[in-house]
Amino acid sequence: MSAPAAAPSPTGTGSPTSTTSPTGTASPTGSPSPTGTATRLTDDQAERRALVPAAKVTWDKAADTAVGEVSGSKLVEIELTRAEAGSTASPASPAPSPGGPEWAAEVATQDGTRHTVRVDAVSGRVIGSQPDPEQDAEDKQETADLLGKAKVTAQQAVKTATGRKQGTVSTVALDNDDAGKVIWSVDVVTQNDWYLTTFDVDAASGQILREEVDRD
Repeated sequence: MSAPAAAPSPTGTGSPTSTTSPTGTASPTGSPSPTGTATRLTDDQAERRALVPAAKVTWDKAADTAVGEVSGSKLVEIELTRAEAGSTASPASPAPSPGGPEWAAEVATQDGTRHTVRVDAVSGRVIGSQPDPEQDAEDKQETADLLGKAKVTAQQAVKTATGRKQGTVSTVALDNDDAGKVIWSVDVVTQNDWYLTTFDVDAASGQILREEVDRD
């Protein structure tokens, strides 16, 4: 009687060797890796990557320059932005090229009169300064009230925010939150992923009231 040699062997039919292995189907190498997906930036991320490193002057240096430009003023808001085409400046302080980085600051005197001061984010020079022409008496009073209620300085609020999240500060603004509290809103850009994290810091107590990450 012959041996059952003609029967299919396990190796020829059902052996793990002949089936698709995990390496061939679900390998991290074959699927999109975190590194591969992280390189596809959104428009906002790409804009931050282009603008933030181009600014050689930090927010605090620009804020000091803006406050020094208007006697008796305090910082209300400062934001890193791009210079617009057609921006004017004095001959001694030429405007940055269109699209170049600049700090747009709002400072206010004790009576609440706001002034817009533009600071070149590369040279640190003032490239424009003018009072807000649209402010009325009510607007001035609101600004004066904000400044009067802010017991925490912008520098202290930024230190609190960057103590929670290390990165580059792109905006600092004194405002009221939805609950009516006076806050410093601080935007921090992280350069490993170009996300923007916004912190609302209580301008009276210095506590962080809100933290929100913008991944777009």
